[in-house]
Amino acid sequence: MSITVGIAGAGSIAFATAALLETNGHKALLWSPSGKRTQDLARCGKLLATGTIEGTFDPGIAGSAKDLVERSEVVLLALPAYGHKAVMDALAPHLRNGQPVIISSHASFGALYLARLLRERGIDLPIIAWGTTAVTGRQQGPASVMVNTVRSRIDLCTVPTGARDDGYKLCTDLFGERFQPREGLLAIALSNLNPQNHMGIALGNMTRMERGETWSQGQNVTPNVGRLLEALDRERLAIAGALGLSVRTIFEHFHLSFHVPIASISEMNQEMHDKGNGGTGPATADSRYVTEDVPFGLVPTVILGDLVDRPAILHRCGVEIFSAMYGRDFFKENDLLDALQLEKMTLDELCRASSGATD
Repeated sequence: MSITVGIAGAGSIAFATAALLETNGHKALLWSPSGKRTQDLARCGKLLATGTIEGTFDPGIAGSAKDLVERSEVVLLALPAYGHKAVMDALAPHLRNGQPVIISSHASFGALYLARLLRERGIDLPIIAWGTTAVTGRQQGPASVMVNTVRSRIDLCTVPTGARDDGYKLCTDLFGERFQPREGLLAIALSNLNPQNHMGIALGNMTRMERGETWSQGQNVTPNVGRLLEALDRERLAIAGALGLSVRTIFEHFHLSFHVPIASISEMNQEMHDKGNGGTGPATADSRYVTEDVPFGLVPTVILGDLVDRPAILHRCGVEIFSAMYGRDFFKENDLLDALQLEKMTLDELCRASSGATD
């Protein structure tokens, strides 16, 4: 049965997700919060996907958040985390009881913020949080995307936790057998490895980014960079262990996402490069690897580490170093954490909120 999925976003992940949905026999509907990217797509008429997914697709275009919600059975957020709060604010007044919302991928406890908006309206629906995106890719033009990979395993949870089985079934119906249910939102918060990985990659290749060079990301995860990524992963795993949570390791992440044998992280990335799916690194310092992943990925991990007395020292140093590099305070650039006042929550309060408890 075909399901219409409204995608909030119109960048590379949104385009690649639309291509995957339509390949699976469903209908994608795209909404660009700025309006610009869907205007370009409308002029081109079709969406061209190359790489892991090949084909020409015809997703619908929504003119507003209200239009997207009203024409969709399921709503999916596929845009940078720094746009999540504004988009949630735009969607929340129109979402209806029982209408699932998927956050691809979840960041900074955004599901708690959306749940609060819906609770104020008396709306009850499942929020499905993914630990990462279903696809990776790069936008090639106003209506084309290179799909680098379709992930074989994606961590998933729901708010409230009692909706997990239904959320798992829905995501499997839409995207195939690639989901791993996790214990709850805390596990998902510690399941997104992109911020820690992008931190190490960006630190090791910042001058390439600033100079706008074309460079292989996989090839430049050299042994030193790879060891930094592994050390960052040990910090994340220590926090998860203190919470009694099961999350994948960085080795499992690269193995399941990019289909290479488990080895050192540098060796796995060299294998990806040799196979032609190592990806191209950012060609600008104004990259989501920093502007999104530092405030919306590294900072929440630092806060969780402090909550469970497992200080994420390297993560914190990364935030400080990038803040110095960019002349900004990335600790203060997360509007979701500001709205939730996460740093003022106790661990028990956070756990209860993450489960969907309201009393």
